[in-house]
Amino acid sequence: MEQKIHQGRNVKRFREMLNIKQEALAYDLGDDWNQKKISMLEQKDVIEDNLLRQISTVLKIPVEAFQNFDEEQAINIISNTFDNGAFLNTGHSPTFNVNPIDKLIQLHEEKIVLYERMLKEKDEMIARLEQLIK
Repeated sequence: MEQKIHQGRNVKRFREMLNIKQEALAYDLGDDWNQKKISMLEQKDVIEDNLLRQISTVLKIPVEAFQNFDEEQAINIISNTFDNGAFLNTGHSPTFNVNPIDKLIQLHEEKIVLYERMLKEKDEMIARLEQLIK
């Protein structure tokens, strides 16, 4: 089965999860970047490794997340797990393809870590704003 990982879409997905606008990412990437270039970048199937590393540093997300996350594959793993009566009482245990499920769990854990970091940063920002008000 051919993998169809769309690195640009993954950049967009993680950028949006972090609530970062295209303009902000462009600013962080440097003077030769703008919103339009980020938009074009997010449409590319494959992004050059050095650029992907730069984006990884800016968004603080591992390069592997952009290279490996495949939503379609994740959905297929979940649906295949529940199809074919896997959880009906057939007298034998269902067999799982452990590797993709482990990957799915790892990606889910990475999302939780990102979410917790966003909450911490929000709390820190509120504390700084409260200091400014005083």
